[in-house]
Amino acid sequence: MRALLIAAALFAAAPAVAQAPAATSLTLADAASAPARATIIDGARWSCEGATCTASGGTPQPATRACRRVVQKFGPVTAFSYKGVELSADELAVCNA
Repeated sequence: MRALLIAAALFAAAPAVAQAPAATSLTLADAASAPARATIIDGARWSCEGATCTASGGTPQPATRACRRVVQKFGPVTAFSYKGVELSADELAVCNA
């Protein structure tokens, strides 16, 4: 009986863990270019503190495209992760170009 209760508890908790949103963040090359207020880009709400910005939401798209769209508004980035996909140094160079 106890094993059944434990299994039921684990089963009930599993969806909450599985649905945790993937990280979306960036580091700006110049903290002075960070917007003072939250900014919506392609449905993602970006908020910055210093050179570090995080986002929630956003339309489904490749991380490289999301990076280019953000760089158009905020300026160059030194790190970019969109919904759990972190860009490589080569991808960041293309994004910032």
